[in-house]
Amino acid sequence: MSTVQRNMSLTGEPPKTINTQQKVATAIGLIGLAILLVSLFNVELPNKTLWLWLSLGSIAVGTIWFSAAAYLPKHEGIKNDGVYFKSLSSRGFWAWVLGILLTLFYVALYWFPQYLGLVQDGDNRGIISLFDPLSYLINGGPASQWFVYGTLYTLAILAFGLKFIWKYRHNKYEIIRTISVMFFQLAFAFLIPEFLVRLNLPYYDLKNVWPLNYELFAGYKINEFLSAGDIGLIMLIFGVLSILVITPLLTYFYGKRWYCSWVCGCGGLAETAGDPFRHLSDKRMSAWKVERWVVHSVVVFVVVMTTAVVFDYLRNNESTNISEWSQLENKSVVFSELEGKPLHDKIIAAQKAGATQVFYLNEDASTPPPTLENREGITIPFETISALENEVAIERAKNGQSATFLIDSPATDRITIENGTETVFYDDTWVTKEQFVWGVIILLTLVFGWVMLFRREQLAKDAKYGAIGYFVIVIGILLFTYFSSPGKLFFFEAYKLRQWYGFLIGAMFSGVIGVGFYPIFGSRVWCRFGCPMAAILGFQQRLFSRFRITTNGGQCISCGNCSTYCEMGIDVKAYAQKGENIVRSSCVGCGICSAVCPRGVLKLENGPREGRIEGNDVLLGNDVDLMSYVNKR
Repeated sequence: MSTVQRNMSLTGEPPKTINTQQKVATAIGLIGLAILLVSLFNVELPNKTLWLWLSLGSIAVGTIWFSAAAYLPKHEGIKNDGVYFKSLSSRGFWAWVLGILLTLFYVALYWFPQYLGLVQDGDNRGIISLFDPLSYLINGGPASQWFVYGTLYTLAILAFGLKFIWKYRHNKYEIIRTISVMFFQLAFAFLIPEFLVRLNLPYYDLKNVWPLNYELFAGYKINEFLSAGDIGLIMLIFGVLSILVITPLLTYFYGKRWYCSWVCGCGGLAETAGDPFRHLSDKRMSAWKVERWVVHSVVVFVVVMTTAVVFDYLRNNESTNISEWSQLENKSVVFSELEGKPLHDKIIAAQKAGATQVFYLNEDASTPPPTLENREGITIPFETISALENEVAIERAKNGQSATFLIDSPATDRITIENGTETVFYDDTWVTKEQFVWGVIILLTLVFGWVMLFRREQLAKDAKYGAIGYFVIVIGILLFTYFSSPGKLFFFEAYKLRQWYGFLIGAMFSGVIGVGFYPIFGSRVWCRFGCPMAAILGFQQRLFSRFRITTNGGQCISCGNCSTYCEMGIDVKAYAQKGENIVRSSCVGCGICSAVCPRGVLKLENGPREGRIEGNDVLLGNDVDLMSYVNKR
């Protein structure tokens, strides 16, 4: 009886089954998943705390035991383990099953959390209620779908992180960066934000930098920061510094790997739980071309959206925009600017909007306060208060506490705002909407001008044309809409732009496609094609970073491991064969190409910028001056 030989490998048989320990570990892990599945169907478990820990513990123990049995008995070194022969890691039947299940989970998570058991006005049910005890323990409140997701996300990175460490334990760099990702996910992304909520402070993931954290400058979030006092203000300032100072500085010294491979949660999940699928990334030239246009279009989208959102927040904070639709019912109103609308008209507008009293805040003690000479139609109290004399009262009012203002009035010398009464402060932003818009225009112009003057030789022809096109379109529309209709930047209401971005990019791309399609398109689909943070860091890495991957072409045996396991779709082998430094915007510096190289050809380095990017013109057949090229080397 003959059998068909399906093994195309020259190095041995593909793995046919798992060992006994792995089978036991699989059974334990499935018990944990079964508990979650039972709770999903609204089966009321008697002791939720016990069942929750049993479920999470079983999943963790099963995953870790399975990984230990798979890798620890083997020698250290490169382990491909027949990934192209397994259904799960070669787009087979089980890969599609897993992809569909993950996609359905993300769809329910983002748009139908009620099917997971979320109840808005009442006790949770289903799988979300199972996580209530842990949520009460950490943040003091019931669980939400995002708490459930954060818990499972963190568990996946921790458990599969150990698997990753054991698999690549021959490489010190992989061990250190994986421990870093595990730490930042557990502490900065999961525990610290929940502890902040318990302390009645704004929820804030300190490692989540704009534009990845696209809600950072939303009006409600800014108000949360400002209402939290000094700590909230520090959070907001840290968010701004992360964009303008911390991120460029770290990228200059270490490349984008400091974030994408050492800190980011998306990258952490891709590197740990997504490691078995890294070889599935599309390596075709057409995929690279699509990647560049799509990811940079997302950057333009998030810049436009954020600009419009901040502009709208600043516009709404101006007292000139108080109208009968301002929703000021039973609120006190404080403003400090008189330009744009008469004092009488502002008070009338606040009165029509339902305000109970209006204060003019005199911020300059050397300037006499305005006098309300015409009180026609005004039925609510109006007083002038000094900023210098009422510093403490103003802070208390901003925090929703009772506050007593000192005033200069024949009738009384003070007015008290009761505890819990909301006070709305207008004209209290650091910048005006005009200053902000022109600041954005100047910043974009400076960046564009610097690139075109000093770095244009590092851009391909289509990249130059794309940059020029995007710059002209964004600046043109910004100026046109600002001067023609300053209420709407980029033709749309800011909240609609934020809704579209949140749906298309924040949910569909980063969640449903980014993770749900791991088994089909590889683990870094989101990072390659959709993440605006990765695109901005890649821009910085390409144009002014010290990071590069150096190659020793004489040692390369063209095995192709580096290109196969590059999750960003880079043809690393092509660079290695030429002995050319690898400086690519998309490279996240994960170092796997170096870890799987049997000859030590590749090395991740931070060095001088001189000679960092050198196209191997001789091998490419370009017309060069050979003597100057040799002397330069």
